[in-house]
Amino acid sequence: MEIEFKFHIPAERLQAVEAAMRRGAVVRTRLQARYFDTADQALAAQGIVLRLRKEGRRWVQTVKATGDNALHRLEHNVDLGAAAAGSAAPLIDPQRHQGTPVGDRLAKVLAASGAPLVERQSTDIVRLTRDVRTTGAGGAAVELALDVGKVVAHAGTPDERESPVCELELELKRGDVRGLVALARRWSHQHGLWFSTVSKAERGARLLAKLDVVPAVKAETPRFAKEPDGHAIQQGVVASCLAQMLPNASEIAAGSTDEEQIHQLRIGIRRLRSAIRELAGLDERTDLFNGAEWEPPLVEAFRALGVLRDRDQVVKLAQPQLRDAGAPEFDPLAGDDAAAAHAPSPGDVVRAPALQSVLVSLIGFTAATVAVEAAPKSDAEAPKQAPSPSGPLDASNARRYLRKRLQHLHEQIVRDGQRFESLSSEDQHRTRKRLKRLRYLAEFVMPLFADADDKEKSAAERYLKRLRPAQDALGEFNDEAVAQALYREATARDARAWFAVGWFSARHAVGAKASRKALGKIVKAPRFWKKKKQN
Repeated sequence: MEIEFKFHIPAERLQAVEAAMRRGAVVRTRLQARYFDTADQALAAQGIVLRLRKEGRRWVQTVKATGDNALHRLEHNVDLGAAAAGSAAPLIDPQRHQGTPVGDRLAKVLAASGAPLVERQSTDIVRLTRDVRTTGAGGAAVELALDVGKVVAHAGTPDERESPVCELELELKRGDVRGLVALARRWSHQHGLWFSTVSKAERGARLLAKLDVVPAVKAETPRFAKEPDGHAIQQGVVASCLAQMLPNASEIAAGSTDEEQIHQLRIGIRRLRSAIRELAGLDERTDLFNGAEWEPPLVEAFRALGVLRDRDQVVKLAQPQLRDAGAPEFDPLAGDDAAAAHAPSPGDVVRAPALQSVLVSLIGFTAATVAVEAAPKSDAEAPKQAPSPSGPLDASNARRYLRKRLQHLHEQIVRDGQRFESLSSEDQHRTRKRLKRLRYLAEFVMPLFADADDKEKSAAERYLKRLRPAQDALGEFNDEAVAQALYREATARDARAWFAVGWFSARHAVGAKASRKALGKIVKAPRFWKKKKQN
């Protein structure tokens, strides 16, 4: 299993990156690869890559597959020997990987598909490699690989298309993941690189499908080993959050302005912040969970990505209602050029060095066997593990801790719901945020409280379903509050905005009452974390 980071290099930074690579001994290799899949892309659908690659004069057959987290990949290589001058490329043979974990996965997918393998795309890359050793607590041997070249689809046909490749990979060869993290942070910060989830094989697949924008990645339930301790739960939940955040962040950093990708990245950030807040007590050694240094870049990114999107979304929702109510036609964002002029682009937000540094540390945390600091005092320092007298909670105590956190949030929301109409606007908003934290925490830990006798509709899923009416009511109530503030701000530019201010003011009491009623239904929601009484 390989552990590596892959960063995109902006074209204007390539010369500096290459110069930095050449400060040590480098090896130059030309890599010419051919990628294979079934016509219906059965391998790609399962996160599997199968290729033949000519490395200098030698042919190597490789199969890769997604692993447990953003750093891990299953991989098996078979050296096919040196190519004779003028000889043809060897034939692809999946059987060469038989008996390995990734080879077995490959065989299973191909058997289920039943379709033959065909060449899908190719790459032509010039690679510079250099070995680096990190010292200190995070001592590690790391291979740096600078890849420059292209991916080609439909080679030699009138429909041939290509995409440039310019990326830096850092692969852990031996030692501590913390050393890899520290080195990745340093190179990313010094050269303005950003973490990319797009493989060369995926670049080719997009060329074949003529895709300019890929669908946004949504949240999925975490995966845990059997009876995980507190630290393993923390790692599994953070990995789940990153599985949503990283692909969307990668697309946005590369220039995408897709609204759904931005929305899903913000949801991922909110889920991550909830996780680190609610799960800190599972392993108090985990420096990453102290929140002091990692949180500001995440908060800043969340707010910056939301400024224009939230305003646009609120207007889209509010305008039809106002039109039906007889409001004069009016665009509350017209003339508000100051906000747009000073707002950074989504790409600028995601490429910010502070955010990229936090993402690298979070990724490293999911792969480390010990806690990884979120932000060392200097990039030259390898992260250090803070001393602690105790380790992570064992599986039983971890579930007990989670029950208490779930019960505490549940009771807070029930209490606030009973008096929602009398709460201040600030406390009403706090109730909405607590409800989101309860929902996210329930989603994170539901596999740990799975009901084996009810696989089709678990107790956790039933509980989450009971939360949805309150989520919808409070979401609508919040949107109307944001809309009212937006239109009130617009009155300074156009008096027609006063109609909307008055209309939303009149609706406030109705929305608060609807929210109270929806929150009241949570009282009777069956709490899946409660221990069942023994007969």
